[in-house]
Amino acid sequence: MRTYSAKPGENAPRWFIVDAEGKTLGRMASEIARILQGKHKPEYTPHVDVGDYVVLVNAAKVHLTGDKLDKKLYHHHSGWMGNLTSTSARTMLERKPDELLRIAVRGMLPKTKLGKGMLRKLKIHAGPCPSHGYTAQKAEPLELRTGKEI
Repeated sequence: MRTYSAKPGENAPRWFIVDAEGKTLGRMASEIARILQGKHKPEYTPHVDVGDYVVLVNAAKVHLTGDKLDKKLYHHHSGWMGNLTSTSARTMLERKPDELLRIAVRGMLPKTKLGKGMLRKLKIHAGPCPSHGYTAQKAEPLELRTGKEI
């Protein structure tokens, strides 16, 4: 018996729509990272991108537990001396909710070229799904598991 190893382009990716309204940020991000990597498929191969596309809607309505809205900080450095800027999660959620979710998912993906390609398969919308939708891709709704089921 030989071990199966997926080849690039062998598996057709599927499209999923996830509604972020009321979901906890970290738990949702870990599930999305799992789908982007393809770990939910039996033909998962670590060195080949066999993951699926994920469309995330209502990103502005995501939930953070505890004091994270005010205490969690996101740092950015411009490269110049003394130009480290820190932004709270509350400010990020108000101004750029899509970036808040992108950072959370990016931290859970591999730090390689393969991981960057997986992150490109994540489409984030701050509000509801756009009017043009994803009908051509036949995106199917996906209900994520909650914390107790993981």
